[in-house]
Amino acid sequence: MKHNITLIPGDGIGPEITEDTVKVVEATGVDINWDIVNAGAEVYEREGTVLPQSVIDSLKKNKVGIKGPITTPVGTGFRSVNVMMRKLFNLYACVRPCKSYPGVRSKYSDIDLVIVRENTEDLYAGIEFECGKNETAELIDFIKDKKDIQVRKDSGISIKPISIGACENIIRFAFEYAVKNNRKKVTCVHKANIMKYSDGLFLKVFKEIAPEYNEIESEDRIVDNMCMQLVQKPKLYDVMVLPNLYGDILSDLAAGLIGGLGVAPGGNIGKEIALFEPTHGSAPKYKGENKVNPIAMMLSAVLMLRHIEEDRCADLLESAIAQNIKEGKFVTYDMKPSRDDLTAVGTSEVADAVVEKIKLLKV
Repeated sequence: MKHNITLIPGDGIGPEITEDTVKVVEATGVDINWDIVNAGAEVYEREGTVLPQSVIDSLKKNKVGIKGPITTPVGTGFRSVNVMMRKLFNLYACVRPCKSYPGVRSKYSDIDLVIVRENTEDLYAGIEFECGKNETAELIDFIKDKKDIQVRKDSGISIKPISIGACENIIRFAFEYAVKNNRKKVTCVHKANIMKYSDGLFLKVFKEIAPEYNEIESEDRIVDNMCMQLVQKPKLYDVMVLPNLYGDILSDLAAGLIGGLGVAPGGNIGKEIALFEPTHGSAPKYKGENKVNPIAMMLSAVLMLRHIEEDRCADLLESAIAQNIKEGKFVTYDMKPSRDDLTAVGTSEVADAVVEKIKLLKV
């Protein structure tokens, strides 16, 4: 079956790792027509928009896409393109598996966690009031009037919305994911002991839905305790479902357990559209140097292949990646015992090695 898939190379190192990901995906034999469109900082410089209509139209048509990392300015400039796309297409579920692969340097082994993060609400909703603005002063006065709480006049303010509908979507997604993937437990992560009307609502909906999935064990953990638990005894956990901010933070923590963002894939999934991407950033200082690790994006392609029900090709690609990591010969500098190891190879050489593994596995 031929699949039409949107391909967004991104910027910084994005185009390099995207090109090599396409190479290894095609080596599996899957039949894909790539619809290549561009978004991000470099497009903004040319077209005055970070998210051209061509990208929107492509994803609406194809329903599935994979993208390289896109640069987001820190503190100034345009808002995250990733956040814009998640909102626009209601990609409410961010799925980030964190799985140990032998050969990756880490203090842990046999980690197999899945972070399911709500993607549309919480503090990342982008409802912010800038320090010193009239509207901010009006909000501060409103809070004083309605809650008798005096917020400092020199404050910037972010609003944290949590809705029943969004909670239901992400919590059902987490349980359905657990059922489909033969997982045993779903843990709700929250701060409901302090934020009783937002995180408290998230926990309330979780407790209402959990009994519908009797075959899946359910529990909850307060987010700060969960951070400690993951460091001390990560093997007690399986699938975790979290509001947006906590999910972002804990997904990086979990990536640290398996060796870093270089082996951390991700997918953003809605009811109609799914977009897959590596967890790491665009690392513009390494642009064009054939130096960075492409494995996180290749593993994101594995998630994409499973999403389009090309499981044989997904298994083939993941096995080839795992074998190459375990052998440790054709890997980038960050996956060597020493980052100064002269035997480290470049981005394209990793892809070539994975392609050779795929050929051998096919025999």
